[in-house]
Amino acid sequence: MHAALTPRFRGRPFAVGALAVAVIAGALTFLALPNAEAATLGSGSYATTQPAGTTGPTGCGSIATNPRQYLTANAPAGAVPTNDWWSSLLFKRTDCNYALPLEAHPMAFQPSAGGLGVSYTTEASISGTATGVGEYHFPYTTEFTLGVTGLNAPNTLVDGWTDWTVTPSWSDGTRTLKTTIGHGLPFVYAQTSGGNAQLSFGGAPSVWTNSGNRVGFTVRGHDYMAYAPTGATWTVSGNAITSTLAGKNYFSVALLPTTTSTSAADRTSLANTYGQYAHNHVTGTRVAWTYNQAASTVSATYTLTTTAREGTGSGTVVALYPHQWKTLSGSSTIAQTYVSPRGQMKVITGTGAFTTATPFQGVLPEVPAVADSAGADLSTLGGYLDQVATGDPLAAFGNDTYWTGKGLGRAARAAEIADQLGRTAQRDSLLSAIRTRLTDWFTAGSGETERLFVYNQAWGTLIGYPASYGSDQELNDHHFHYGYYIAAAATLAKFDRAWAATSAYGGMVNLLIRDANNPDRADSMFPFLRDFDIYAGHDWASGHGSFGAGNNQESSSEGMNFANALIQWGIATGNTAVRDAGLYIYSTQAQAIQEYWFDSSNQNFPATFAHNEVGMVWGDGGAYATWFSAEPEMIQGINMLPITGGSNYLGYRPSYIATNYNEMTTNNGGPPTVWQDVLWSFQALGNGDTALANFRANSGYTPEEGESKAHTFHWIRNLAALGTVDTSVTANTPLYAVYTKNGVRTYAATNLTSAPLTVTFSDGRTLTVAAGKTATTGAFTWSGGNGSSNPPTSQPPTSTSPSPSRSPSPSRSPSPSRSPSSSPSSSPPPPAGSNTFYLRSGPALSTSAGSAATTQTVTAANGNYDGTPHNPVTYQACGITGSVNGGTTQLTLHVDAGSTVGQGIEARVSYDFTGSGTYGRVETYRYFATDPVPGTEQYTQAVGLASSSGTLAAMSGGCVKLEVWNAIGNAPTTVRIDASAANGNQSAVTIPYTV
Repeated sequence: MHAALTPRFRGRPFAVGALAVAVIAGALTFLALPNAEAATLGSGSYATTQPAGTTGPTGCGSIATNPRQYLTANAPAGAVPTNDWWSSLLFKRTDCNYALPLEAHPMAFQPSAGGLGVSYTTEASISGTATGVGEYHFPYTTEFTLGVTGLNAPNTLVDGWTDWTVTPSWSDGTRTLKTTIGHGLPFVYAQTSGGNAQLSFGGAPSVWTNSGNRVGFTVRGHDYMAYAPTGATWTVSGNAITSTLAGKNYFSVALLPTTTSTSAADRTSLANTYGQYAHNHVTGTRVAWTYNQAASTVSATYTLTTTAREGTGSGTVVALYPHQWKTLSGSSTIAQTYVSPRGQMKVITGTGAFTTATPFQGVLPEVPAVADSAGADLSTLGGYLDQVATGDPLAAFGNDTYWTGKGLGRAARAAEIADQLGRTAQRDSLLSAIRTRLTDWFTAGSGETERLFVYNQAWGTLIGYPASYGSDQELNDHHFHYGYYIAAAATLAKFDRAWAATSAYGGMVNLLIRDANNPDRADSMFPFLRDFDIYAGHDWASGHGSFGAGNNQESSSEGMNFANALIQWGIATGNTAVRDAGLYIYSTQAQAIQEYWFDSSNQNFPATFAHNEVGMVWGDGGAYATWFSAEPEMIQGINMLPITGGSNYLGYRPSYIATNYNEMTTNNGGPPTVWQDVLWSFQALGNGDTALANFRANSGYTPEEGESKAHTFHWIRNLAALGTVDTSVTANTPLYAVYTKNGVRTYAATNLTSAPLTVTFSDGRTLTVAAGKTATTGAFTWSGGNGSSNPPTSQPPTSTSPSPSRSPSPSRSPSPSRSPSSSPSSSPPPPAGSNTFYLRSGPALSTSAGSAATTQTVTAANGNYDGTPHNPVTYQACGITGSVNGGTTQLTLHVDAGSTVGQGIEARVSYDFTGSGTYGRVETYRYFATDPVPGTEQYTQAVGLASSSGTLAAMSGGCVKLEVWNAIGNAPTTVRIDASAANGNQSAVTIPYTV
């Protein structure tokens, strides 16, 4: 760890044995509530007075009960913010007068008695080893102090704050100073009284220009320009530069951008550009986000309000972090750069606002099940599920908020899997355990001895007791802990809407959301977005941030678990504001993680830093380390867990996954020996087959405490079939995912509403999802990833669990969007005489497959014949006797439109129960929009029914007829027929009969 830091231990024990000790210790903590009062919220309640034997936030002096003692009278009313880059100014713990370094970027600051110390460090300090713990920091070093002549303030207070700025304030009774500093601001804005403006240095300053109201100086190779009011001048004397400000009370100092030239002309040009905005002081910053569902894009507008101290100018200069300038929307010109601990910051000038547009790639309640319905692996998965669902799934976890959350998360993942497998009894048992535990935590009634939440009005925060890892005294990690509760509540809400109602326990879930990251500015109970740093694009874990390296965050993935939980809960309960806040945090932080924890584009870490990822991001750098372990598996794994249906963001850049995983094995001296499940799950997002092979070869491993073998096997096995996350395709619903393997796409979507939903993907593919279900495209043949193959399945595309639950089917197969005929499937067909009929020459349907694949031409539509057969190719089989088996028609047509555009092929299946020529059941499917890329695509029943009539009945010498025609388009298409098992890509119809 950084030598100057006092570690804020928040993390996990070193080993499973240590967990047992920690859990037992936690279980022995009991809280007496003889003096606690409770406030009701729907059916739930929370305490409003501190229970005996517990502690709230602590720090210097009487801060525990009065955090506003470090605010001026000008500071906003309401809850005080915590967990920010500047929190040590207000939440004073280690420096009771001023603050520890405030990492704003591009500059850093540290208050002192004489004013505001200013630093711009451009060379990284790197320590540690290439294969062990290592860190990089851009440490704070005072280059000059901005103040007032003679200022000797006993402390620094906070005069105000906005979304990403803060205004520190000094007063010694005679002289005053206020400065406004913030993320992305290359200016320090100052207001003074009682003395001259002063810039003081450790030696004689190096001044390169002093003309009129401007003075330019260089410290450690960094150029600054100070701007006094019009008519003022600067005086250079000894170790200081001063100005009377011509009797006015404002000035500003700008850090000029990094340039490749140090010529006077270049410096002067930059100084003139910045000078246009020097007296437009930034007095407000504000973010607003919107979700464009049709485009699956989250736009965030960052507005900077300026006040003209002289003249009538507007606009300012702002530097953007990599996650911002890479998603910048519009035509802003970026010409200059700064060095920062987050990589290169790029400058836009003259703006009062900028907007980022970040694609949202979707989340799911869980990875879709695409396994075979009767194979050995399904039995294995069932056995693993039995281990989780037997008895109390929370029994082995402690009572504190973090470990309770881990237990709830583990149970919720298992409940989702049980639902997919149709194991409703196990699902309901797991949900019952979740309901019982959440209800316990959400009730602070008389006689309660443990598990409750307490609202601390002085701090505007909700603390759960028993607390852990400083969640009480330091307000650490609330988003980490509460994210698990909210995610479990979201799973429960899909099955028990009454429990999740605001009038029942949903209000308590919303209270946790409001505490950790409140999206409502008008809510005075809690600060706006407590844990999320709006401009930096990610959360901060420490409530006070009192470290020499600034604030920090270790487990970015647990922050993403919180964001995903907001999306899932918001959708499940119809709370659009919560959903959209989750979408903003999720999409923004996903981008930030790729840049600052992973540096997956290899642009942001210092060139000499030997690691490809960090376990912790600090205000002034990053560390290949954790608070709790030096194990490479844990350093890297802590930014992967928990693995959920919201973890697909880890796979946005599949090539990086191998880089990350390979470094872990190198640093570990071999494959992982702890947290294997977390690391394999991460690996599966880049190479599911390899991850599955690793699982199979080492299935006796010990699961990470919040994981289960059922969930890990389910995740890895299905990703081995699905492939990698396809970020080139989006959808017009938040609950979706697209995967690709060997050029084949699988589309998945979840519908939590009470009506059918048609999801449209950006490539034109549509997927109809029944109410309360999850669907995937087509009928996928799953290969076991270790050289074995499994027989194909012919399952319906959606599951059959009762609404509003998600899909409980044991086998959902993703279907290829395009499968070139040169890459046939190796799976054998169903046996002859079964209920599967192959398309054969004739045309005809036959239970016997062909021997040499060919194609059938379907004539051009040359019009619109959607829903009405026009020049169809008709395939028929008769003499069928059998009973209805309760399934649905399964259709797989391998079709190709070549390179033509605007084509759509359509199919109709009709049933004649007695061979009389009368069709008692007719099913017309929506047409399938083919792509203009040569190679077959799968047209399946997953497109959904356009219309249907009649009801299936037993067949006695009956017939099934398939009609295929072009509904739209001016060119012919083809259907692949007569294919053998060896040829692969067999077009077939499976009828829902036992014959």
